Amino acid sequence: MPAATAENVLALPRVPRPDPESLFRSVAHVITAPTFLEGEGFQVRRPFPGIDMGLADPFLLLDHLGAVEYAPGEAKGAPWHPHRGFETVTYIIDGAMEHHDSTGGGGLISDGATQWMTAGAGILHDEVPPEWLIRKGGLFHGVQLWVNLPREMKWTPPRYQDIASNRVALLSSFDGGALVRLIAGGLAGHEGPGVTWTPITYAHITLSPGARFETEWRKDFNAMAYVLSGSGTAGTEGRPIREGQLAVFGNGDSIRVDAATVQESRAPHLDFLLLGGRPIREPIVFHGPFVMNTRDEIHQAIRDYHAGKLGTIPAERIDFSKVHGDRGGTVDSTANSDGDHD
Repeated sequence: MPAATAENVLALPRVPRPDPESLFRSVAHVITAPTFLEGEGFQVRRPFPGIDMGLADPFLLLDHLGAVEYAPGEAKGAPWHPHRGFETVTYIIDGAMEHHDSTGGGGLISDGATQWMTAGAGILHDEVPPEWLIRKGGLFHGVQLWVNLPREMKWTPPRYQDIASNRVALLSSFDGGALVRLIAGGLAGHEGPGVTWTPITYAHITLSPGARFETEWRKDFNAMAYVLSGSGTAGTEGRPIREGQLAVFGNGDSIRVDAATVQESRAPHLDFLLLGGRPIREPIVFHGPFVMNTRDEIHQAIRDYHAGKLGTIPAERIDFSKVHGDRGGTVDSTANSDGDHD
């Protein structure tokens, strides 16, 4: 797994164990992500939407893509499409993806890097596999998270953040059994590089077999753990979780996740995303690539898109293979008029 790592986990700053009087959050729900076809026909696992959106607020959608080994000609992407009213966060664990948008933002996202795109008032973009990946095939594994924007920020100008893997904050658990990659938000006094409009914490954690991860967690944040690979348990009650499942925690001060002592050979560790944020608690009208507060605002977004007010496709396309070399490979996803990706 080429995601950001460290030669010596024991040398990293530690996430301390919670106070003994801390109230650990129990697991309220374990959700198995259903599978969908997106973009030009690539498969994703999506634990939400599909649950009570109040449980995920301020998050709107989580798509898990891969891990998959593409044969030559199989890699697919998502051609130019619009967004308004939220942020897309694309984290590439293995492989690479090219991104272009109507503001001139873009780059090659690969092997532990994150693309953070604030659609805000409106943007056009595409997410496509590099030409060499389409030609040769290769490994891809990634995640896309949609983060809602509060009413007053839905009209903010669009922006783009390229978070290279070497900028991710690397931490260790109290005993060195976990590697924590902090992408955004705060954890144990440390801050990830992602700049967010909505207060959240977003991390990728790798737990060695039999290891435990514990941390204090903000009371005003919700908390979820999505398993990328491997198996283990969540909460002090030991609710079983495995690849493709989302554990939704209840109220409390702290979180606990344990890796199973025996893991499969193809997934020797428990890898999971730990995410949570302060709920926005505003009306959500979710219509494909637009997420607004009212149906009228959705109709306005559609009209603005057809009138060309969400941006124009640049005349020239950057050849990232010349900039970054022949590396990585992937696909990605965004939504269609039924709330799925186009």
